[in-house]
Amino acid sequence: MYRPVEFQSEGATLRGRLYLPEGESIKPVIIMAHGYSATIEGMVADNYAEAFREAGFAALLYDHRNLGISDGEPRQQLDRWTQARGYRDAIDYVMTLTEIDTSRIGLWGDSMSGDEVMVVAAIDHRVKLVIAQVPACGRELPPPDPDGKLFESIKNTFLHGNIEVTPETTMGPKPVVTFDQESIPALLQPLTAYRWFIEYGCRYNTKWVNRATYISPKVPVKFTSALCTPYLKAALLMMVSFDDEMPGANSIVARHTFAIAPQPKKLIEIDGGHFGIVHYPSPLFDMASEAQVAFIKAHFGD
Repeated sequence: MYRPVEFQSEGATLRGRLYLPEGESIKPVIIMAHGYSATIEGMVADNYAEAFREAGFAALLYDHRNLGISDGEPRQQLDRWTQARGYRDAIDYVMTLTEIDTSRIGLWGDSMSGDEVMVVAAIDHRVKLVIAQVPACGRELPPPDPDGKLFESIKNTFLHGNIEVTPETTMGPKPVVTFDQESIPALLQPLTAYRWFIEYGCRYNTKWVNRATYISPKVPVKFTSALCTPYLKAALLMMVSFDDEMPGANSIVARHTFAIAPQPKKLIEIDGGHFGIVHYPSPLFDMASEAQVAFIKAHFGD
């Protein structure tokens, strides 16, 4: 179904899987990475990759730097800027593959990665399609940016900026989830997060660890797709919960982020909260994966 691959990003080797459909023709590719601390083995992103492969598209699914089978230190450190640069370096990697149609590159992200893929695509116009699944676009609406200066600052930070870690920008290390926030505070507080991560992350060989450090480097403008989507030149599919229980994935902010994006775009509002479409097998997974395949086919062809 796939072959192991690796590529370099920010001084570390990132590892993952290249899913290739049958046949010798070159294929469009969807580049994929999981959300907040999750890994690619058995935590449902791999099921989406397989759905894309079965539909005739290639998929590159990899673990973010510092997580899972990818290298990088400190382990379990999460940083949107570094992860976004990982997507950029994954694009560079697929550009070298003879099996891939490099004129048809898409990005897929879930939760925190859903925020990241929209920022990357707004800056790197090699990306022609974006699927942002329950994206964590932020807790609050962004400030106005009528002249685009805030977006330019994000772009400059992504391309060239200093994103070094300092103590005041660090949250953790803490458990990712716990069942008792009063006794053992965690990075993610809703019980739905605890249920999903324990059910899927604790499966054999996922390499998920229930501890992480979240980093917000000191930069001129905070990382957020809510300032970037007006500059997309890629087709955008957003799947947003009617009322997302994760504070960082505020549904109002996500709908605003979608509203300011140019066409072509499609918004699908979903049941199941933040984690419903990452339960497999389930009717919600079937609905989401079928909608995503249909969107890819509409813009990349069969």
